[in-house]
Amino acid sequence: MRSDEIKKGTEKAPHRALLKSLGLTDDDMAKPFIGVANSYTNIVPGHIHLRTLGEAVKDGILSAGGQPFEFNTIAVCDGIAMGHEGMRYSLPSREIIADSIEIMLQAHRLDGLVMISNCDKVTPGMLMAAARVDIPAIMVTGGPMAAGRLNGRKISYSSMPEALGQVATGKITEQELTQLENSACPGCGSCSGMFTANTMACMAEALGMSLPCCGTSLATSAFKLRLAKQSGRQIIKLINSDIKPSAILTKEAFENAISVDMALGGSTNTTLHLPAIAKETGLTLSLSAFDEIGRKVPHLCSMIPSGVYALEDLDAAGGVPAVMTELKSLLHLELPTVSGRTVGENIQSAEVLDRAVIRPLSDPVHKEGGIAVLTGNLAPKGAVIKTAGVAPQMQKHTGPAKVYESEKEAITAIRAKQVVPGDVIVIRYEGPRGGPGMPEMLIPTATIAGMGLAESVALITDGRFSGATRGGSIGHVAPEAFEGGPIGVIQNGDIITIDIPNRILKVELSDKELQIRLAAWKPRPPKISKGILSRYHPAPSE
Repeated sequence: MRSDEIKKGTEKAPHRALLKSLGLTDDDMAKPFIGVANSYTNIVPGHIHLRTLGEAVKDGILSAGGQPFEFNTIAVCDGIAMGHEGMRYSLPSREIIADSIEIMLQAHRLDGLVMISNCDKVTPGMLMAAARVDIPAIMVTGGPMAAGRLNGRKISYSSMPEALGQVATGKITEQELTQLENSACPGCGSCSGMFTANTMACMAEALGMSLPCCGTSLATSAFKLRLAKQSGRQIIKLINSDIKPSAILTKEAFENAISVDMALGGSTNTTLHLPAIAKETGLTLSLSAFDEIGRKVPHLCSMIPSGVYALEDLDAAGGVPAVMTELKSLLHLELPTVSGRTVGENIQSAEVLDRAVIRPLSDPVHKEGGIAVLTGNLAPKGAVIKTAGVAPQMQKHTGPAKVYESEKEAITAIRAKQVVPGDVIVIRYEGPRGGPGMPEMLIPTATIAGMGLAESVALITDGRFSGATRGGSIGHVAPEAFEGGPIGVIQNGDIITIDIPNRILKVELSDKELQIRLAAWKPRPPKISKGILSRYHPAPSE
């Protein structure tokens, strides 16, 4: 065992002395040492209950003959960070999470890892660490919160930003806004729609890194506690069988995950997170892979924010195993998982319990998957849109550009009603380097939706969107403006064409005119000169 490096032999007596100061006995020294990476914090709703799950995991490890060591890592609540400078720190937190877990595992020579996560960047960050260190590992995602309810309808966190647009147009009063505020998020857990946190929880399960039904089981359920305890026991089996993430996180496993993503209509942020996890295994997961799979795998689940079903509905309908059962003709079924069984064995007894929630392949919500990749002279290296949230009339859209140099500038203009039906909003210098940090921009997209413009106004950006975004919102435009991409030379009034069926995003300019503008473009100085964000914001020449 790796942990023998800190506990076995005469020369390790100093190490054992320190371990015995923790209360360990000589018998404990013979057990596998298991790291329990917990992202508990009492400021993030998705994580406030993870201390309890951590106890269940440790109970499972102890009952199976292991010795658990719990440690923490950071977690950002994207909802709380949304719409201000704090959002620039969200995506960079993923790397800090991965690095912190790597440091703990390597410094203390732990034999296995149980990851307890929930929110947007925590789940991929932990999976990146597991892939990087490559010791036996299993994930426990904390589960979604129950849906909020108001006046007989289900609501979620995404109802709140959209309500701001409704207040701005007089559709609802501030008193009604307060009623929403008090009802939208009824308790602990990740926000109840198919936003990034729940999408990534489902991806962890589809990849084979968490036990069946972990991705959708509610945060408050006894089932989640039992699953946590079972995961603690299972890590010992994984160590005894020497099953490591490298055996599970294969190219075919990522293809399975993307297929499930397409069927669920998940967050566009998977196009950032799945390639980052794959990179840690030595694989390259291209943006085109999402589009290729999306053309073959239909969208089966009409989930909040673009649909009506919450995560509790998906869980009651059979969860990820039921979705994978419906997709089994399109999946790799022979792959290993942390359960000790193959993908096919995991879903053998699964069944779809509600056909309204999980539609059949023969009658999908949409014939193609929930994410599309667009290219053209405006996005030579690609751009991403969540097609699951796009109205039919916005599948093709042409309109004049209204250009804003930041999210804040765009929000001010939208709330001042300077955007009208037919417009294409362009928000630039919000990319990974230009932002810096590539902030999510839910406030402008939700405000547009709340104002009733989601079916007539498009938005494109070199930044990214929350999983709660819906409408004709195109993000990840590359190259970004900060690096001299074409989005940086768009002018007010330029005509932009969006053609989702044909995967086109272009500005109606001649090649000559576009080249003249690009030649005249000049780099901007970095916005940030110190702190963690400065690492993501080097000068363009570097």
